[in-house]
Amino acid sequence: MDSICTLSSPLGPLHLAADGAALTGLWMEGQKYFAATLTGREQTAELPVFDEVRRWLDVYFSGKIPGPLPPLAPRGSAFRKEVWKLLVEIPRGETTTYGALAESLRTRGMAASAQAVGGAVGHNPISILIPCHRVVGSDGSLTGYAGGLDKKRKLLELERVDLSRLHTPAELERL
Repeated sequence: MDSICTLSSPLGPLHLAADGAALTGLWMEGQKYFAATLTGREQTAELPVFDEVRRWLDVYFSGKIPGPLPPLAPRGSAFRKEVWKLLVEIPRGETTTYGALAESLRTRGMAASAQAVGGAVGHNPISILIPCHRVVGSDGSLTGYAGGLDKKRKLLELERVDLSRLHTPAELERL
C-alpha cells in the first residue's frame, strides 16, 4: 500500500506518493496523468522519504543545488524507466530534446523514436525530481509538459536556463 502526502510549493500543492522507502510519485495540482500510478488504496502518512523530498525541494526552490536525489521508484514500463533514467542525467540549467534522448537510447541498443520518448517523458510520475521540464522540442519550443507550460517555464527560470532561445507554440503562431 502506498502512502501519500501533500506539500505546499511555489508552484502550488505537490502531491507525493511513496512505497514506504522510496518516492513513487510527485504530481502538481491538475497535472495531466495526475496520480496515474496509484492503486486507489493509499493512506495518508508521514514517512522519512517525504521528509527527504521536502528538504530536497526546499533547497531546490531556494535556487540552490539540492544534492543527491532522495530514493526514487517510479512505476512504468521498462522503456519508460530507461527514458526517466536519461532525464535524471540532464544537468541542471540545461535542456535537451526528445530527439537527442531517442538517439541516446539508440546508442544503448534500444529502438526509440522521438515520439515514443515524448510519450514516456509525458508520463513521468515524479515531476521536478525526474526533470522532464528540461526537455524541449527540436525547434526550441516549450512543449509537452504535463504540469503546464507556465510551470515548465518557472522551473527552467529557477534553474537559470537561457530562455531567450526557447518559445511556446503560441509565440510561434504570432510570428
